[in-house]
Amino acid sequence: MTCTSSFVPSTSRGALTRSDREGLERALKLARPDWIFHLAAYGAYPQQHDFSRMVMTNFHGTGHLLAAAESVGFDAMVHAGTSSEYGYKDHAPSEEEIVEPNSPYAVSKSAATELCRMTARRTGLPIRTLRLYSAYGPYEEPTRLVPTLVVRGLEGTLPSLVNPDIARDYVYIDDVSEAFMLAAATQNQEPGVVYNVGTGVQTSLRQIVEVTRQLLSINEEPRWGTMQARSWDTDVWVSDPRRIKSRLGWEPRSTLEDGLARTIDWFRSNEGVAHHYRAEPAGAT
Repeated sequence: MTCTSSFVPSTSRGALTRSDREGLERALKLARPDWIFHLAAYGAYPQQHDFSRMVMTNFHGTGHLLAAAESVGFDAMVHAGTSSEYGYKDHAPSEEEIVEPNSPYAVSKSAATELCRMTARRTGLPIRTLRLYSAYGPYEEPTRLVPTLVVRGLEGTLPSLVNPDIARDYVYIDDVSEAFMLAAATQNQEPGVVYNVGTGVQTSLRQIVEVTRQLLSINEEPRWGTMQARSWDTDVWVSDPRRIKSRLGWEPRSTLEDGLARTIDWFRSNEGVAHHYRAEPAGAT
């Protein structure tokens, strides 16, 4: 079995061209993957704010990949969607709810998911989408909350923080990886099916900071409200993972405490990587 994640080439200006699609098709013909994991994206982080590039990468890039993969053939494709496609909800949304994207990035990702669904239904190809909640763990983007908390916490301090009631559904990266594997390996799925990937447990910023303080024995008190609020902040953000559990048998193995402890151990065992994280601007996105 050969597996590959998609790579969407770009020109010097960041725009996708016809030649990129052709190059992608050549790469797939050379690799002949059985499984394709499509995780290429732009716009998930505050520093990625070019909407044209979001559209070109997330929508056109996905279209190029789908066209190339269809011409080559494959056993399964799993597309990484985002919980942001749902927008703001006062409950845990199911996969069948109407999406109300809450940002330009979410709009482009929602369009990519619909393109995957349409292609799967039109062709019958085994294309699935995982709408990911807040994945965390080793190698996470340095400006994200968990690595910022851990790196600062290892030094006995805390970063600037926003409102303590801001909430997320944190899911450990090993559990996310298992969801991708099950989505690829399980046969006889509905064409274009979408699965939520989260724990089904909402965690406030106050709670995750307190767990981190306990794990690292941090004495410093949190300084709430010392970081500027973000446009996407909300006090309700939680998954409904019932579909992926019933159809694929997936459920998270790691509690928040377990996942944070493993992330802390990873940073302690990789001092060189930790140094790179310390060199990045502090934040809690």
